[in-house]
Amino acid sequence: MINSIIEAISVSLNSEFGDGYEIHMEEIRQDLMEPCFFISSLEPSSRLYTGKRHFRENPFCIQYFPETDESQRQCNDVAERMQQCLEYIMAEGWGRPMMGTKMKYRIVGGILNFFVNYDCFTYVAEPPQDLMDEMEESISVKEGE
Repeated sequence: MINSIIEAISVSLNSEFGDGYEIHMEEIRQDLMEPCFFISSLEPSSRLYTGKRHFRENPFCIQYFPETDESQRQCNDVAERMQQCLEYIMAEGWGRPMMGTKMKYRIVGGILNFFVNYDCFTYVAEPPQDLMDEMEESISVKEGE
């Protein structure tokens, strides 16, 4: 599920910003080509509800590395566009749009850190259980005296 959400975030960012921005899902240690995005999952969690329902919290951080000297200005512009394009995403196998919640951003050292959650309920189906085989029973009545 996490990988399909990351892929959906990537597709949404690509449709908003185009081919001029690289989108990374794995950490790049050197030769980072700016401008670019880096998508990472932050401590997903799951809580069991009644039945087999689970509430899954899926927080993400999307970092944006600007290319200009006016990084503050560019980061603010990109953050506003991200709020629009990440409001709803289509994750593979989900069947309907997932809504981004708890959106916020922070600019630290000229790098935009955009936070968004894609929380959802999931249902875990029980595996089919083997039923008991048929049982034959015979009853005899003891005749009384």
